[in-house]
Amino acid sequence: MRRTLFLPLACALAVSAAGCGAGGGVSEGATVRVYVSGKSLCKGARDELNSSNERAGSFRVRMICLDDRGTLEATGANARRATEDSSSVAYVTESDPSQASFSRSILDAANITQLVSVSGAAAMGDLLQAIRQASDESDLRQSVYEVLG
Repeated sequence: MRRTLFLPLACALAVSAAGCGAGGGVSEGATVRVYVSGKSLCKGARDELNSSNERAGSFRVRMICLDDRGTLEATGANARRATEDSSSVAYVTESDPSQASFSRSILDAANITQLVSVSGAAAMGDLLQAIRQASDESDLRQSVYEVLG
């Protein structure tokens, strides 16, 4: 009896650690989130998102701007925050190689696309296009990951 209860609990905790709903679909018309880590990227990404009326295909897109403070600790916390959000579909980060490598290992476990960019506008444009392309898929996060990952 104890083993029977332990296995489902362990599975539930593993899914939770990788990001709730990581394997589930997102219904059309839902709001999805893009996490942007690095203040230098936020303005361009915000401008690009606003020019699309915060929409990509049938989805409303919200951007969460995070400050990585130039530290691996903050970068890791930001990446984990994205994995804990079942509506997140992508993570944009600045081009610092050590930070990008560190966050990628966290994000890959949850099938969240990471775009490394020097331009928030270009990264957001690529993401909006990928969401439009994948908008008829049952698992949007996985579809965006396959298009851009």
